[in-house]
Parts: sequence; structure tokens; C-alpha cells
Amino acid sequence: MPRIVGKEYRDLLKRYITSQNEENLYFGQQFSREFIEKEISPEEVISIHKNALVDVFPEVPDKVLHSFDFLIEMMIHYGLALREHQSLIRKQEEMQMEMNVAAKVQDTLLKTKKPDFKELDIGFVTEPAKKISGDYIYFLNDNCSEASVAVADVMGKGIPAALCMSMIKYGMDSLRNENTSPCNALAILNRIVEKSVDDSMFISMFYGKYDARDASFSYASAGHEPALHYKASEGKFVELSAKGLLLGVHKDVEYEEKSVILEEGDFIAMMTDGVTEIRTEQGFIDEEIIQSIMLEVKDRSAQTIAEAVYNRLSQLQDFQLRDDFTIVIFKKEEK
Repeated sequence: MPRIVGKEYRDLLKRYITSQNEENLYFGQQFSREFIEKEISPEEVISIHKNALVDVFPEVPDKVLHSFDFLIEMMIHYGLALREHQSLIRKQEEMQMEMNVAAKVQDTLLKTKKPDFKELDIGFVTEPAKKISGDYIYFLNDNCSEASVAVADVMGKGIPAALCMSMIKYGMDSLRNENTSPCNALAILNRIVEKSVDDSMFISMFYGKYDARDASFSYASAGHEPALHYKASEGKFVELSAKGLLLGVHKDVEYEEKSVILEEGDFIAMMTDGVTEIRTEQGFIDEEIIQSIMLEVKDRSAQTIAEAVYNRLSQLQDFQLRDDFTIVIFKKEEK
């Protein structure tokens, strides 16, 4: 096959060298399709050109012909590198398509409705660093007097994280009609995760429940970042930490549960490590910076407080999130 194509190419080359008109140049451009259709490699094209040139100009110096041999060797390696590059691009495109589909599925499956709750103002911001988030918020409006929230962070990213989050949603849905305390909720979720999720995937979670009957906020943690309780009467923050292993480490785990009372103007800030471990050019930020931001807007709505933290910390990172960002505010309103 290359021999037949070579004869056609030689005749075409001879006509072009003789006349050098646009018509023959056009025919040459069209002839390149022959190489593609017959799967002739770039180095074979150069070899065909070299042989055609010798036929048309037998007196071509050997040094010129040697230059074609050099070019052939280069094109062999170029062709290999090009095919490898194109293969990587195709794989990246396929992966990107899968990520887009997974992100859409995640948005659909993991939607949660913020409770419309008397005496409790709720605000939140959750932003993924990439297409698929490893953070998750789930609200439960247990009854007319109670509202719960789970703030989770998967140790991983991408599609595996999205699958883990789907499992968490399944577990949270099973709690919807149950009057479950935070420690029991985490114990139930832990058994689901331990049984259903790969050993390499772990999930941290903070689970909080507000009870309007006595303005109490009970909470438990599965290896998650401590929440912050702003006490308006004292004008200071207190960390809300509780002992408990990450979800999925062991089948049977006991989670410590604690409780605080919210007074008017108090609020609870629940965050993932994408908030508390913000890194700038100078290193990790101090927790005092987060607290100072919230202090500036402490008298505003819960949503304003959450957005203020997000906007200021995003600015410190030049608006380039390095990790998923999630913050939830439960604020006690005036009666």
C-alpha cells in the first residue's frame, strides 16, 4: 500500500515542483487525507517524501538525504509521544465527564431543606474546592420543638467521596422519623458506615440538636472539628468538643454527648476543617481570626454571619479554595 501511495505522491510532488501553482498545492493538501485513511504514520510520510525526492532529483546530495533520516527518527518518537498525549487527553475527558455526572447526581441526591424554625435562625455556606464536595450538611426538623443538623467531612475527594455521602444520606434518612439524641444518631450512622464503606474511607461528623422547649443545644462528635459557642452575655467564644471516633473505624463506638443552653444573641458555629485550617502564604490562620470575623457581624442574621466568614476567608486565600468549605450557624433569636 505505501508503494502505491508513494508513486502517487511522487507524481504530485513533481508537478508541484515544476509549476508551483496553487492548484497543485491544493491537490497536495487533499492528498494528505490518503495518509490518514491508509493509517500511514508521520515517519512513513517522511520516508515516502525522501524516496520521491530521489526519483525526481537523483542528484540530491547525500547530506540532504541524511537529514531526512534524522527527521524520520525524530518523528518516530514524536508519534509515540503524540499518541500517548492524545490517550491521556481522552482519559481526562472521560474522567471529567464522569465527574460532571457525579456532581449532578450529588447535587440531586444530597439536597437538604433548612428548617423554618421559630426562635432559631439558621444560616449556612457550603462550597466545594473542586467539582465534587467531600463536605455534607443534613438538616432534620424532628418536630415542632426540635431541629437537628449533621455536618460531615469525608477523608477523600472525588467520586468515592460522593458515594460515601450518598451512604450518609441514606443513614440520615433512616433517622428522619426518630426522636434520636446526637450520641445515638452517631452510633447508628457509624454502624452503617462501618458495614457499607471501604476501610480506607473515614468520615468525621458533628451532630447537633436544638430543643426550643428549654433552649438547649445537645451535641456529639465523631472526630470532627469542635463547634464554637458564642455567649452574648460574656462576649466570648467557647469550644464545644466531645469525644468520639471517626465514623467507620470500629463497629461499636460510644459517643460522648454534651449540652449547653442558648440565651438570646447566642449562636453555635459548626465548621469543617476547610474553614479552620485555612492556609495563606504566611501559614495557617489562627482561630482568633475566624472569631473576630464573626464578632464583627454577631448582631446580624445567621446567614450573614456564615457569608461573612466565607467571604473574608476566601479573600485571604485569593479566592482559591484549597479545601471544601462548610459552615453552619444556629442562632438563638429573640422571643
